[in-house]
Amino acid sequence: MKKVLGVVCIICGLLISGCSKEKSVQKYEQVEQAENGILKGVKVSKKELGYSGEGYVTNFNDPQDSVTFKVKAPSKGTYTLKVRYRVSSGFGDKHTKIILNGEPSREMILPESNKFREATGIKIMLNKGENIIQFVSGWGYYDLDYIKVQSVSSNNIHHEKATLVNSKATKETKSLMRYLVDQYGKSILSGQQDLTEAEWLNKTIGKKPAIVGFDFRDYSNSAVKHGRKSQQVKQAMQWNKEGGIVTFSWHWIAPKNLINQTGTEWDTGYLKKSTTFDIQYAMDHPKSEEYKLLLKDIDTIAIQLKRLQKANIPVLFRPLHEAEGGWFWWGAKGPEPAKKLYILLYDRLTNHYKLNNLIWVWNSVSPEWYPGDKYVDIISYDSYPGAGDYRPASIAYDQSVSLVNNKRKLIALSENGPIPDPDLLEKYQISWSWFLTWRGHFLKDGKLNDIDHLTKVYNSPYVITLDELPNLKSYK
Repeated sequence: MKKVLGVVCIICGLLISGCSKEKSVQKYEQVEQAENGILKGVKVSKKELGYSGEGYVTNFNDPQDSVTFKVKAPSKGTYTLKVRYRVSSGFGDKHTKIILNGEPSREMILPESNKFREATGIKIMLNKGENIIQFVSGWGYYDLDYIKVQSVSSNNIHHEKATLVNSKATKETKSLMRYLVDQYGKSILSGQQDLTEAEWLNKTIGKKPAIVGFDFRDYSNSAVKHGRKSQQVKQAMQWNKEGGIVTFSWHWIAPKNLINQTGTEWDTGYLKKSTTFDIQYAMDHPKSEEYKLLLKDIDTIAIQLKRLQKANIPVLFRPLHEAEGGWFWWGAKGPEPAKKLYILLYDRLTNHYKLNNLIWVWNSVSPEWYPGDKYVDIISYDSYPGAGDYRPASIAYDQSVSLVNNKRKLIALSENGPIPDPDLLEKYQISWSWFLTWRGHFLKDGKLNDIDHLTKVYNSPYVITLDELPNLKSYK
C-alpha cells in the first residue's frame, strides 16, 4: 500500500473530508506491508488468515531477525507508529525492538492476540524525507502484517491533566502541577536524590537539577526511638528557597517487630527481611495495636508536611514506593493491603490533616496494584538497567500509559540508575515528566552514569535544570 495524503476537517469532534480550507488540517498516513520490506532471517507466509496485502512476515525466532521499512515524512515532527500483528494463543505478550534511523532501540509491547490486530500506536520523531524503521525480533515469535505511520498534533497532552485529585490544593501546588503539565512531552525535568548529591553535580558539571529528592525515613517513630534526628525537611526548605522542586519518598521503618540482628539491622526496618510486621493483619484489624501504630506514624509525618505547607512548599509525594516488588513490608502481602494503606494515607493526610500541598505520586505500573484515579495525580516507575544502558525505558513507559488509558495522568521516572539519553527520549517520544537519579554509586561511580553522559544530559536542550525553572510560586 502506498502513502496516502489527505485533507480532513474537524467539526464538533467529527472528522469530515472535503471541508473548506479555513477549517481544514493536513493529515499524513503511510502504510507499508511487511512482505515488501527488507527481510533478514524471516519469511513471508499466507498460512494464517486475516492478513492484508499479499501476506505477512513470520519466523521472528533469532535475536537479529528483522524487517526494515523506508518511510518518507513530509516534514520533521512527531508521528504515530502503529503495527498490525498476530501472536499465537498461549505464547503470551511479546516485545519487538524498533530501531529508528540507526539509533539504539526502543521496545514495543505486542499483547497476545490469535487474530491480526493493530496495536496501540507509539509516538516517534521523524526527519523530513526518508526515514529507516527496523523491527528486530526482540522477544520474538510473532507475525507482522504492516506498519502505519500517521501525523499527530504536536502535543496531545490536555490541560485538564493539571486538575489535581485534591480539589482544595494550594495555589502553589496547582502552579507546580500546571508547569509539569505544560512541559510534559516537550522536555524532561532533571532530578537527583539528596541535596548533597545535587551539590556534587554542580561542582562536577556546573549544573543543578530541577528536582531534589528527600526522605521521611528518619522521622518514622521507630527511628526516633533509636535516637535518629533528621534534617530532611530543613534541607527541602533550603532547596525550595533556591527555586527548586521538592519530592519526598518514605522508607517507612516498621512501627514494631523489628528483627534488629546482623544483616537485618533496625534501620533497614523498611525491608521485608528486617521486620515481621504484618501489613495485612493491620489493615484487616483497625482496632489492633498494629493499625494504631500505623496511624501514629502517619500523624508524625503529617507534622513534617505541615511545616512544608506552612512555608508554601508543594511536594511531589511518593509514599509506599516499589510496593509490587515485595521487598518492602508494605508490599509483602500483595496488592490489596498496600492499596488500603495508600488510601488510608491519602484520606488521613488530605481530609483529617487538611494537607493541601501534596501532589500524589503512585509508584507502580501494574493494574493489580493501582489504588484508583481519584487518589493518584502522577504515575511513576523506578528504572535500574545495567551500567551505561541509556535507553528510554520504553516498555515501562508504555505500560504506564496503558495503566491510566492515557487519561489525565502524567508519568514520571521517579528513580533511576542510568539516566535515559535525552536524544532518544525525544526521538522516540517517551515523555517521562522527570527523572530522579539515585544517590551514591548510581550517580558517582563513573560507570552507571559516566561523566560524559552526565554532562550531555545536563546540557541537553531537552532537559530542564534548576537555572531554567520559572518562578513556580506564581506560574500560570
